[in-house]
Amino acid sequence: MLILAIESSCDDTAAAVIEPENRILSSVISSQDEIHVRFGGIVPELASRRHIEMIRPVVHQALAQAGVKLEDIDLIAATQGPGLVGSLLVGFTFAKALALVNNLPCVGVDHMAAHLLSCLLEAQQPSFPYTALIVSGGNTSLFAVEDPLTFTRLGRTRDDAAGEAFDKVAKLLDLGYPGGPEISRLATSGNPHTFAFPRARLSKESLDFSFSGLKTSVAACVHKLKKTDRTLPIPDICASFQEAVVDVLVDKTLAACARTGYRSVVIGGGVAANPRLRQALSNRCTEEGLQLFMPSPALCTDNAAMIGIAGYYQFLSGRFVDADSDAYSRSPLN
Repeated sequence: MLILAIESSCDDTAAAVIEPENRILSSVISSQDEIHVRFGGIVPELASRRHIEMIRPVVHQALAQAGVKLEDIDLIAATQGPGLVGSLLVGFTFAKALALVNNLPCVGVDHMAAHLLSCLLEAQQPSFPYTALIVSGGNTSLFAVEDPLTFTRLGRTRDDAAGEAFDKVAKLLDLGYPGGPEISRLATSGNPHTFAFPRARLSKESLDFSFSGLKTSVAACVHKLKKTDRTLPIPDICASFQEAVVDVLVDKTLAACARTGYRSVVIGGGVAANPRLRQALSNRCTEEGLQLFMPSPALCTDNAAMIGIAGYYQFLSGRFVDADSDAYSRSPLN
C-alpha cells in the first residue's frame, strides 16, 4: 500500500510517499523562511499564497523521488488541522480534489496526532502505551498515548508555547527568524548558570506549562544590561534561557510518566530537535530506567511523512473525509 501525504498547516509546504511498513519513500519540504524573515514571524496571508504556488510542484516532486505515479497511490492523507486556516485549506482542499478525481480514499489528519506518532517512522519504535511530550512553536503538551487513535491530554501550556518563547527571545536579542535554532547554536558557547531565570513549576500536581514569565524575565535582564552600556553576553543569555525551558520540560515529562506508569517516553514537535533537550531528557530517562524514543530531527519539524503514518491508522479505522469536510484551526486534542 502506498500513501501520498500532504502537510500545509503553517509555513512549510510538504509532501511524502510512505508504505504501511513505515518506510519513507520520499519526503519533500518547501520552506518559507526567506519570505517571513523580514517580518520576524509568519504572515498568514503570505503563507497561504506561497502554499498555492508550491503545492502542485511539491507533490509532483514527492511522487518522482519515490519513483511512483499517482495511479500507484492507494490512499491520500492530508493535515486537516490545527494551524493557519488559509494554509490548511490549500493542502487539504488539494488532497480532497486529488482523491475525488482519482477515486481514491482520503483521510484528514490532526497535526498534533501526527507528532505523537512520528516515532513510528523510525527503526526503533515504541510499544503502546507511552507518555508523549509535544513541544513546538504552537503547542507544548503532554499526552498519554494508549494506541494510534487514543490520546489523553495530561497537561498543556497556559500561555506561550516553548517554541514561541524561543522565537520571542530571539527577536528580543535580534537573532532573526526562526529563532530557536540560533538560540540553540549560541547556547553551546554560553554558560547556562550565568543568569538565574525562573522555572514556572505551577502547583505541585500540575502538568501544565507557563513560559510567559520566563520571557518577561529575559526581557527585564536585557533591558537592565543595556542601561549599563555593557555588551550583551548573548551566548550566556541564550544558554541560561534554554536551560530554564529544558528543566521544566524534562521535569514535567518525568512527572507525567510517574502519573501514567508507562515506561516509554516519546517526544515530538519542532523543539524536540533541540540538542540540549534531547540530551537532558535522555539522561533523566536513563536514570529513571525509562525508554526514550526520539524521532530524527527531520521528523521533528513539520513534515508530511508523519501525516502519512497517522493517516494510515485513520484509514484502518475507516475514518474518511468527503468533499464537504472542512479544515479546523484548533485541535480537539488540545
